[in-house]
Amino acid sequence: MGLLIELQKRIPDGWFLRRLLPAALFVVVAVVGGGELGHTHWNDASLARERIADALRTGGGLSADAVASLVLFAVPVVGAAFALPYIAAAIGALASGAWPWWLMPVGRRVTDWRVRRWVEPDTLARQSVRARADGHALRADRLDARAARARAVGRPESPTWSGDRFRLTEANVRQATGGDVTTGWTALLLGAQDPPRAALADARDAYDAACEALAWSTAFTLLGAWWWPAAPAGVLLGLASWRSLRHAVQALCRTTEAAFTLRETEQLRAQP
Repeated sequence: MGLLIELQKRIPDGWFLRRLLPAALFVVVAVVGGGELGHTHWNDASLARERIADALRTGGGLSADAVASLVLFAVPVVGAAFALPYIAAAIGALASGAWPWWLMPVGRRVTDWRVRRWVEPDTLARQSVRARADGHALRADRLDARAARARAVGRPESPTWSGDRFRLTEANVRQATGGDVTTGWTALLLGAQDPPRAALADARDAYDAACEALAWSTAFTLLGAWWWPAAPAGVLLGLASWRSLRHAVQALCRTTEAAFTLRETEQLRAQP
């Protein structure tokens, strides 16, 4: 009963479309593709239809076998939907550079690798000018984009680009307002007006949605070990999700900086 009440409360929001339906899709693909088709009959559509029809056939009523099949299908679907936020939270922590202590040796290696690959923006700009002068417009555009990213975030200090962007936001807020994002986040949400609070909530929700999409992309990619078409679908979803994550990080950082600046302005105006 408690589970049904929780489902009733969750379904009106994005939980149904963002978590329950993808979980149902994944379980169907795993059962039909990985469990029935496999690599040998990966494109056998008639076999897939036959297996799905057998699962849906109830003989005019819900027999005990049909009910048991529905329960066996619903349990992994609901379990995956409820487990997704925790997996996405772990992905979000890794993306933000907040790696656990037992992964810090790997994090330091990744950070060192990113530092070795990093090039000064002015150097990239000069290379772009030379490439454009030599007629390599595409290479020049790529160098310009890389220089813009390097100039926006600076020298890598985190295992991930998102971690560097979050740390830049913390530094910008500290320099502009003297506040601290980590300790002042809750006070900012509680004291903000409705428009800033809604903008912050939307930005954070977009970040969480991108992390959840990365979790699904990983799951589909791993499913490719049993049904190979799931692997390229997972890779494509992962590339799109990674791009969405970068946009969400940029939006969240800019919204956070604007919200702290707005609160500082309002406090200055309120002073006699």
